[in-house]
This record gives sequence, C-alpha cells and structure tokens, in this order.
Amino acid sequence: MNEKNFQLFLEEKETNKDTVDKFLSMLRAYETYLVEENLNIDIVDPKKLVEYTEYLTDQNKDRALDFLIAILNYANYSKRYEFITEAIDIFESYNAMDNLYTRIAEVHGIKIRDEIFKDLAIPALGVHPEKKPNFTKTILKRIEDKLGQKALIELLSPCLHGRPPDDIEGDKKLLSELGVDRFLLKKHQDLIKRLEKHRDEGTLEFAQKIDDEVINFLKDNQMFGSGIRKDDQIYISKIPYQTKKFLNTMDGNLKKFYLCYCPWVRGALKEGTDDDLSNNFCHCSSGWYKLYWDQVFEQSVKVEPIRTALNNDMECTFTVHIPDNIIKNTS
Repeated sequence: MNEKNFQLFLEEKETNKDTVDKFLSMLRAYETYLVEENLNIDIVDPKKLVEYTEYLTDQNKDRALDFLIAILNYANYSKRYEFITEAIDIFESYNAMDNLYTRIAEVHGIKIRDEIFKDLAIPALGVHPEKKPNFTKTILKRIEDKLGQKALIELLSPCLHGRPPDDIEGDKKLLSELGVDRFLLKKHQDLIKRLEKHRDEGTLEFAQKIDDEVINFLKDNQMFGSGIRKDDQIYISKIPYQTKKFLNTMDGNLKKFYLCYCPWVRGALKEGTDDDLSNNFCHCSSGWYKLYWDQVFEQSVKVEPIRTALNNDMECTFTVHIPDNIIKNTS
C-alpha cells in the first residue's frame, strides 16, 4: 500500500485528519493480517475480503464497518473497483434486521418483540452474506405466526434500510413541467447517460461494472430504473444486481441470485432453498420505491411487488399507484 499517495488522495477530497488516520490504521492492520499468506492489499483477491470482515466481527462489529468504509476509499484511490463490489455484498442492508427489531417494539410492544426474537441473534455486519438467509427464514415465520401476514407486510412496507438521498425538489419540478409519462422517459434517458459515463470511465454503477451488453439490455426497456405508466399505475423493474452475470448464466438459481440485491435472501436463491422463505419480504423493496414516490407525489402512495425472485420470477417488478390528483395532470 502506498500510504503517502493514498493520504494525498484523501486530503484532496478534504477528508479530515482523524478520518485519514483511522483509514490508514485500519488498512495497516489488514496488511498485517495478509502477511501470513504472503499477500498485501494491492494483490489480494477482493473475494477474500469477507474472510477478514468475519475475523473482525468476531472481535467487534463496529470495526468491520470502519474497515469497509476504509476499503471503499482505498478502492476508489487504487481503482481496484472489485473491492467495492465485494464490500457492498457484505454491508448492503446491514441494518435491516436491527431496524425490524426496533420497529416491532414500536408497533407491537417490547414484550411481543422479545418473544419473536427469543434465542435469536441478528447476524452481525461482516459475516458472510450467504449466512444471513437462515435468520431471515426464521424471523419472518415467527412474525407471521405471531402477528399474521398483514402485520408482517405492514412492518416491512416502510422499507427496513432506507435509500440514499434523492433530488426530490428537482424531480418534483421536473414532474410538474413534463407530466408523468415524459418525466419517466426523461429519467430513463438520464439513467442510460449515467451508465454510458460509467462504461467510458470504467467506474461502477452501485456494485457492478457497465459495458455495452448491459447498456443495450437496459436501454431497450424503460421499466428498468424509472418505470412506465399503464393507466393509473407505474410499473418499475429493478436493474439486476449483477446484470452481466444475470444475462450470461442459464442456471435458474444463479440467475435469481444475480437479480436480487438483498443479502438477507440472496444466498437462499443461489442454493435453491428459498421455498420456505416468505415472499412477503419483497414488500421491503416496495418500501424502497415508496420512500421516493411519497416525496415526489407529496402524499402516501401504494407500492406493491408483482414479480420477484422470491416468487421464482426472473425479474423484480413493482407497481406504484398514481394518486388521483396526479393522474388528472398526466400527459
């Protein structure tokens, strides 16, 4: 690791000194760990990252989060973007079950929450993602048995992990100017431009590399990313988590694995053990869209999953019900 150049990279980003020192300390510790295998951070296979985060988790889960933030910054500096993909696999939606734990207590009381979680430990940030689905299967069944399907959906629907900030004010203005149909078209065009920029610069869209095959696949279907209106509903399909791998495998289980974003279920899809995993869990993804559209439409909207990997579909598609006052102005 070239500490001096990495430090200069961080300083150019105006990273404060304490954070720079923390990142360097974390990465030095990682290099010390790698020495036993005659490796260093610049040559290690990024897929081995989870071995170290599991090691850190055994000591202190907060250290795993700090390390992953450090490695993301190092990946951007070194352009070893595979580290970003592996890191996202590990920490994506890491707080979802902690939020579910809190939400059950808020809605149904601490006693009910403690009964549901009795003798269960939420997998810590840093463990291998494919170890998580067994916990998901158990906790969803307990909630549904204790509270019923309707209550389970209500707990999941607000989304368990939130979403990054959106340009809500800009999108509300654009929607007002263009109407729903042209707004959705513009958002899809913007998505393709962003993907083309990633392709040209060799950077990632979230956790995946972009090439012409990926762009052409997404370009041909406006439902990806932004959605398309049919009557009073918007139909939106999630971009596959790993589109290139999704397109180039014929294995049905792997196809669903590359389609799905959620580490709390992906491993079960890969292993073909998802039959006993409640497909109601996809209401959490509905909530991810609801967080956005509630703000853009300035009112609560209904969002539902209609096709998902947990339903054995090869797409994850959701419907957003457009409010009456919005549909009247649709063009």
